[in-house]
Amino acid sequence: MDEDTYAHQTVQRARQAEQASPNGRLPVPSYASWPSFPYEGDLRVRHVGDVVIPEPPREGEAGVDCHACAAPDEEYLWTDADWRLRSTAEPSGLPLVLLLEPRIHADLHDLPTPLRSGMGEMLCRVEAALTSLGGIARVHVSRIGDGAEHLHWWFMARPLGLVQARGSFAVEWDDVLPPRPRSEWEADLQRVAAALRRRPRSAKQPAIVHGEADGFRARPGAGLADGAAH
Repeated sequence: MDEDTYAHQTVQRARQAEQASPNGRLPVPSYASWPSFPYEGDLRVRHVGDVVIPEPPREGEAGVDCHACAAPDEEYLWTDADWRLRSTAEPSGLPLVLLLEPRIHADLHDLPTPLRSGMGEMLCRVEAALTSLGGIARVHVSRIGDGAEHLHWWFMARPLGLVQARGSFAVEWDDVLPPRPRSEWEADLQRVAAALRRRPRSAKQPAIVHGEADGFRARPGAGLADGAAH
């Protein structure tokens, strides 16, 4: 089977459905009526585009011009010998949104074996650090990887009681809701960093926290380009 077979089959089915539709569009999915869906009113589905082969390159492919590789530790909230944790560049609607990256340039499929078990531990530790803030109902953890090649895991903290943001639409609500005050946001970032520092991964891998305690006022997400870390 050719590499683009799935894509061509998908587009063909979509075009056939569009042609059979009274308005020439695919139907709006049922979740548009869910309370968690951030939008209302008259909606329509975009026309399905053509297959694009080869795909546009991701940021930092093969380690070339990779922002994550070039960024110094000072741009990160917390680092150790293997992993680095950063925030978004600015506050957003949810309490905190963080990104966990390996120090070396790798994607998920080619992450070296010694880092794979450590990755599971780090996913759990970052989630625990976020929930330690209190008032966090759930931490959504995801990896997409279409924008940048360097592996990065997203952590989105959903507030307790904000049930409208439950589920996969939390990412949309994060964009829609007004951003938090910067002072509160920065204070919570330092609390997360402190929580991670209290449990270093091992004696061989001491945690390094970059914050006001060591003379550096955090610049969360400094230099994180829009769309570069999806």
